[in-house]
This record gives sequence, structure tokens and C-alpha cells, in this order.
Amino acid sequence: MSDGGGATGAGAGSGRSADSGDGTGDRAGGSGGAGRSGPFARLTRKRLILAGAVLVLAATGAARTLGVADSGDAPPCWQPPASARALASDPREATKALDPGDDLARLGAARKLLAHERVCGDGGRLLGRIVDGATRSAGPDVPHTMAQARAAYAVAAALHDRPIPAGTAPGVARMLAGYVVDAGRPDALYDDEVSGPAVAPDEVLPDRSGWTWAGRFLARGEAHAAFEYADSTVDADTDIEKLVAELAADPEAFAVLHDAELARFAYYLERLTREGGDPDFRAGSRDTSSSATTWVDNDLQDMADRIGLLMRYRTTYAEDGTIPDLAAFDRSVREHTRGTFRPAPRQVTGRPPMGAIADRPVAGPVRGDLMDGRRRLFTVLDRWADERGVPARRAAAMRQILDDAYVRALWLIR
Repeated sequence: MSDGGGATGAGAGSGRSADSGDGTGDRAGGSGGAGRSGPFARLTRKRLILAGAVLVLAATGAARTLGVADSGDAPPCWQPPASARALASDPREATKALDPGDDLARLGAARKLLAHERVCGDGGRLLGRIVDGATRSAGPDVPHTMAQARAAYAVAAALHDRPIPAGTAPGVARMLAGYVVDAGRPDALYDDEVSGPAVAPDEVLPDRSGWTWAGRFLARGEAHAAFEYADSTVDADTDIEKLVAELAADPEAFAVLHDAELARFAYYLERLTREGGDPDFRAGSRDTSSSATTWVDNDLQDMADRIGLLMRYRTTYAEDGTIPDLAAFDRSVREHTRGTFRPAPRQVTGRPPMGAIADRPVAGPVRGDLMDGRRRLFTVLDRWADERGVPARRAAAMRQILDDAYVRALWLIR
């Protein structure tokens, strides 16, 4: 069984990276290892909780993970009404149905539509189509609206701590792929930046240094799903990592999420400078310790982390029987995988909407071991560095950041 490349070059003591000239060190604003405090301590605790959650999901088996109740005292399955079937073919109405509003007053309607322990017939696939249609932008170059971003939040909140109905996972995965930047933010770092289920475009504008908490290379005029947000008055909360852990038991959903992360990696690299830095960085305006590579290194670590976690879920589910036939699972993932993604050989300056990131054209078919995530990351990085003439020291530092983060995630070292 492929474990995604083993543990070469990584250490359990590796911390979050920030710039130290060569791309190594701890994440800006925090410290690595057991000495973390503030948001970093919360991140570490959350990952430890997540590790336990993965084991629980695996122990309960694939039936529970994908929303199929055990036999015996199983509740009656939900039969999709005609109104739900109509939503599956009408994205605009689907958005209205799932939009909880700024105050989340209509979140209950999303839960009523999506949260079912068992569904009848094609009900799960139908719900997946509703989710995808409600949250997807109107076109590849069209930014998400506030209503669509709020609907994405509502989906994550409606499925929080609930089983995903059988057949729904691929549609939910496509939703997360469409919000790949939002879904990839470490929420414990930014939950104090949001005040509702979605963030308006003018709330994520870069500051004078070129930095914005919402991510790098954002499209102008796009609303963002605030998966970090929680509201105890309406019992609203999300946990994207736990949601991804559940989705990863479905091979089609796994392929969608894996493709999205690798597509974003290529998208991200092609926008960096020849020195592997953020072209939008402006020195001296925000943090005197930051440089053009500080947040790039953090982002690289986060991207490798998410790919490593996907491989960790796969391994855990194979070991515990959630995936009963790993070879069959891997064949299905490959069948649903779009292909490989390659950065442009020259720096790209465009800032397309998030939906265009995961939907970018493929460069060709996947060759070799699809589940060796580290090798796939290295192959893309090395080719990009060679084509762009990135200094060897910087390229090596970026490679090490990916290596450390990937292996730590693969072994759930936090």
C-alpha cells in the first residue's frame, strides 16, 4: 500500500514555516512544537481532536461514514419530494433554498433539506447536485456571490457532526473544490476576522503590505465563504477538516478533493516571482519580520498538509476496514481523477475567481503512483523551478517545506 512517500527528510519537531531568508523556520506570528500559544495552540488541539475523529469514523465503518445506517433499527429513508428534484436542475432556486441569510435565520431550512441519516434511491446524488448547483458560480470567470458563499457555509454547517447521506459526498466535494482557498484556511487562525457566514469582497482587500487574511491571489469582487464562523445562538458551526475526513472515504469525492488541491498548487506556483516570493508583497507596512516569502512558505505548508491528510485518511480507512478493498478504491479514484496540473512556464498575473482554480485545464494524464502525493508535489515544483530559473537554495527550501508538512500530515504529527 502506498503511504504517500514515507518519512524521508521530515522530523517530528518541524514547526510552521516563516521566512528566514532560505524559507525555513516557524510560521509568522507563532512558534513551532509544544511551545505554541494562542491560535497555534488551538490549531494543534484541533488536529489532535481530528486524529481521534478519523479513528472514530473508521471504527464505525464505511456505512456510517457515507450516511448509510446499520441494519436493524434503521430509520425510514428520506424520499426526495418533487420540490427537491426541481432544485437539482435550477441552481438559482437551489441557492435561494440553501442561503441561510446573514443572520443564519434560515439555516434550519438547509438542515431540513440536507441532513438525513438515510436516503431513498437516487436521493443522495440528488442532494449532491443541489449542493453543487447552489454554491457554484454562474461561470468559470464569474465570482461567487454572497448568497452562494452563504449557501456553501450552510452546507458545511448542516452536515456538521451529521452523517453525509449516501451518494452526496461527490457533490459536497465539488462544493469545497469551488471554494478551495476558503476551505483551506486554518480556521483557528482567522475566526476573529469574520462576523457572518460569508465575507464581502471589500472585506478581504489587501492592506498596504499586500497581505490579506483570506489568502493570496484573490479575484476582485468575489465573496468568500467564512467557514471559520460560528454562532451559538443558532447552533451554527463547521469543521472543514472533519468534513473532508468523511468525504475521503468516497473514491469520487477523494478524487475531486485531491484534484482541487493539486490544481491550486499549480495555480499558486505560476503566480510567484522568480525568487519564489509573493509579487504583491510590500515591505515595511505590516510586519518588519516578514518578507516576500513569509506567507508563501505558510501557504505551501498548508497545501502540502491537506494533501498529506487525504493520504492519511486513505491509509486509516484501509487499515480499519472502512475501505474494504484498497486496490478497488484506488482504481476508482484514478477513474475519477481529471489528470495532472502544471504551472505555466512564465509568471501569470491574472486573478480568476476560485471556481476557475479547481476547473483549470489538465496538462495530461496521471502517470505512476497516484497516491504518492509527495512525489506529485515534488514533480510539479521541480519542473516549475527549472522553467522559471528559481535559485537553487530557494527551490530546495520550498521542497523541504513541502516535505516536512506532507509527512507530518501523513503521520498526524501535530
